[in-house]
Amino acid sequence: MGYEWLALCAAFLWGFSSLISVKPAGHLGTFAYSRWRMACASVILGVGALITGGWATVTMGTLWPMALSGLIGIFIGDTALFACLNRIGPRRSGLLFSCHAVFSALMGIWLFGETLEGWKLLGAILVFSGVMVAVFFRSSGQAHKWEETKGSLWVAISLGLLAAFGQALGAVIAKPALAQGLDPVAASAIRMMTTFLAHGTLLLLQVRIAQPIKPINWRIFGMVVANSFLSLALGMTLVMFALKSGDVGMVAVLSSTTPVMLLPLIWLFTRVRPAPSAWLGAALAVVGTGLIVTN
Repeated sequence: MGYEWLALCAAFLWGFSSLISVKPAGHLGTFAYSRWRMACASVILGVGALITGGWATVTMGTLWPMALSGLIGIFIGDTALFACLNRIGPRRSGLLFSCHAVFSALMGIWLFGETLEGWKLLGAILVFSGVMVAVFFRSSGQAHKWEETKGSLWVAISLGLLAAFGQALGAVIAKPALAQGLDPVAASAIRMMTTFLAHGTLLLLQVRIAQPIKPINWRIFGMVVANSFLSLALGMTLVMFALKSGDVGMVAVLSSTTPVMLLPLIWLFTRVRPAPSAWLGAALAVVGTGLIVTN
């Protein structure tokens, strides 16, 4: 399977798992939910890397970049994403997260002296325009509770963009280590374990935001395990495999198709058809990211 399909599969897994996240994220709270997810994913990936021999590919030169990638891309990015999801639901948080492809292009300009002009500039404008259309507008009829805005919309937007930036920067940091021969499963395990240690530190320090809103139960735990396996153990590892053989920008744009994949899934789950503005916003975001990496 080529890296293009790996990135697309990751996008679908992220979209599907975000729907599973709605209830446990609201039950536990952003930080507690992320901590449980990282614990489950660390065990799954750690055992996986042990079985496949992936730990043998880890060196000091690859360990620290992957740990930093985990702190930025998952501890900061993933936590911000679920804080955003708790405020504006899976569809609009997914659209904001799709901006990580644009941030990847912008970091290319900063780090590698690339230029953003012509079709690439138009693509960036389309992405942000599409996100704004989908975030601010919805149907005039009765909307599903997932479409409700809880708290400040601008705080939610800021969190979504922070998540996108963290994902992009984490991928850029991870790429050189993967190119040196680091096993993608071991790479994902390092990222998850580092993130879990960061979350565990906040809990040990008794930071208020790290405390769970409600205690976990077996039903919520089952949802956490399912999400961890799909989005982190599978989804993030597929992205690591894609980054190992593919271009960072192309992997970013293909994995940013999550909002498009979310629309029929949300329709199926909620029986509420997304508004035309949602389809338009998702289409603009994907077309825009396509222009960025193909020109």
